Amino acid sequence: MSRFWFAFLLFAPGLHAAGADADRQLAESLLAITESRMPDALSAVDRLTRQYPNFRLAQLVKGDLLLARAQPLRTLGDAGKASTPDLELLRQEARQRVRALTDPLPTDKVPAYLLNLSDEYRHALVVDASRSRLYVYENRAGLPVRVADFYVTIGKDGVGKEREGDNRTPIGIYTISGFKAPGELTDFYGSGAWTLSYPNEWDVRQGRNGHGIWIHGSPSNTYSRAPRASEGCVVLANDDLKRLGAYIQAGKTPVIIAAEIDWVGYDALDARRDELSAALDAWRADWESRDTARLLAHYSTAFRAGSQDLKAFAASKQKVNAGKTWIKVGLSGVSLLLYPERPDFALVSFVQDYQSNNLSDRTVKRQYWSRENGRWKIVQETSL
Repeated sequence: MSRFWFAFLLFAPGLHAAGADADRQLAESLLAITESRMPDALSAVDRLTRQYPNFRLAQLVKGDLLLARAQPLRTLGDAGKASTPDLELLRQEARQRVRALTDPLPTDKVPAYLLNLSDEYRHALVVDASRSRLYVYENRAGLPVRVADFYVTIGKDGVGKEREGDNRTPIGIYTISGFKAPGELTDFYGSGAWTLSYPNEWDVRQGRNGHGIWIHGSPSNTYSRAPRASEGCVVLANDDLKRLGAYIQAGKTPVIIAAEIDWVGYDALDARRDELSAALDAWRADWESRDTARLLAHYSTAFRAGSQDLKAFAASKQKVNAGKTWIKVGLSGVSLLLYPERPDFALVSFVQDYQSNNLSDRTVKRQYWSRENGRWKIVQETSL
């Protein structure tokens, strides 16, 4: 069995998918193979196929183990026949599932994007397309701690969605906006779908279109799909989608989708958070100063707020500030998230409590900040 492909891919135990029972059982079988415990391996995968008879990859491993009684195996699905497209898709899934075991994540690092999570966010979801994995991070007093992860499928043509029908999964930061129960959908979506806020304000500004980007389940006759098999959605096994639901708050949970996660240490995360937090607080203080020039210095020349460009926005602020004798601005529920693939770009959201001598207002805001010539500036603002 030394040439059996799992023997050189799996070299250490360990599973980083809390609660992912099917992954655990498959891992037990693969680990038993590497240790030449074939009866144990067959027993483990046999339990898995009884529990999930539509888990095609597990069925393939079981078939290989039965075949191994008669002949040595050179590769996954080695039954003496030529490779087929379906078989190659199963091999791709196997590689990604095995990678989750053999290439563990750094325990002293976190995704660079999670600078600061609002207290209202109990969890954040981060998708790494390169690993076919969705990671769940729990917000522990602003500190992100990984508590679960799941195998996922992304778009047939990868990531970087630009237009309707391009079969790509978007890269960016989104919010879970709601849930569609199975009764509202066809069987194609399995145990339901969490809808995402694609396209967001920045996507629209960049001319990206399309709709219906969801995190959803799999058809009832399919346990899981190949790493790249969707039309742009993020797809999980139905049981995994149900487990994932325990971590989601509709309207609040942020979802970050990256081609490949940028991992940083906690010290680096703190430094980036402090820098952006200081820029945000300086903006707030300069607004309170009623010095319009100081306030406008925080905005990019490319700034947009709805239909307003910087020139129109500046004229409006100049007029409003002229009628103020005092201004107080309070920020709460602050969330700071770096954009995937762009370490110089961030999404900042908060609840703004504005008070002045003639107006009091409470607004939820989303701002996109960009670092220009070493200084963070606001390029897009939306009031909700």
